Amino acid sequence: MLGSERDPGPPPTTFPELNSLLRELVARVEAILGENFVGAYLQGSFAIGDADLHSDCDFLVVTNARVTLAQKHALRELHDEIPAREGHWTHHLEGSYAPSAELETLDGLGKHWLYIDHGAREMQWSTHCNTEVVRWTLREHGVTLAGPAPRELVREVSADSLRRSMRQLVERFLPDLLSWATFDTSWAQRYAVSTLCRMLYTLSTGEVASKRASLVWAKDALDPAWHGLIEQTLDDRTLGLVFSDPPRPGSVDATMAFLEYARGRAEELAAVVEQRGQPASQDREHRHRDPRLGLDQLTEVLSRDRQAADVGQGQRPASPGPIREQAELADELSRADLDTLAGQLDPDTSLENQEEP
Repeated sequence: MLGSERDPGPPPTTFPELNSLLRELVARVEAILGENFVGAYLQGSFAIGDADLHSDCDFLVVTNARVTLAQKHALRELHDEIPAREGHWTHHLEGSYAPSAELETLDGLGKHWLYIDHGAREMQWSTHCNTEVVRWTLREHGVTLAGPAPRELVREVSADSLRRSMRQLVERFLPDLLSWATFDTSWAQRYAVSTLCRMLYTLSTGEVASKRASLVWAKDALDPAWHGLIEQTLDDRTLGLVFSDPPRPGSVDATMAFLEYARGRAEELAAVVEQRGQPASQDREHRHRDPRLGLDQLTEVLSRDRQAADVGQGQRPASPGPIREQAELADELSRADLDTLAGQLDPDTSLENQEEP
């Protein structure tokens, strides 16, 4: 039965235009995929909360098998046509087409899926949606547009797995960011602060929160010296992405200093987790356990922050020195570079059964 013929149930979002677009998207995707269609879901901010007009609408379509050559062409025509229309949400759909077998195991992490970026008209092969964070969000909070509940399709991602992922992302955050954005715009500066707060939230709780919720958490949980920077990021969130809007004076320096602070905090939180004595091998066994740090341990770590805040809430910590270390990391092939390479090596031009990059 096509998505347009099912009982639509409650609207998936609070935006009528977006709801109409999602109904059309599901119906047309299901018509293209036929028996290869398993389900369609919202993840990201529309699943975890705090979505607004400045959010992307992140979706994931699950398939029985990798899409065929004919299906890929049809999907590319669909996603080329949608952004050419008038409207707001036609330019803010972003998502991937994931084979169900690769969601059923963590061994499928990092495989390339057919992906459309928000506002883009050309699909590519990308790992963008195949991460621990996306899988956790989809399994725990995914909004079903069509198909079975996401918990029936997605393997559990443990708290330790999320923390390890965040620890690595914090280390390479700056070179990854600078591979596709610059601090010439205020949006990039706010994105950096918001994302670092999300990473620290996950490191301390073993869960995922929205950018806004993570910023609110960070105001209470982190060193008071960062309150001004975090408050500025919250206040300016409604500005959205305007390429001609420069960052506030001093905010980039403060953000670079916050990055150094976040790296140090990530090391402290990782050490607390390691003190629990859980071997990494237990992650694959998906044992049920409390994902949060011991309250006394976390309180001790955060208390040291507040005791060290001698500069007071109104002062900014010292800016970091030269960032040679980040520059060296930037020379490595970033995930964005891999995505570009994957798009250039589209398997449509090679053997049909060839594994995507």
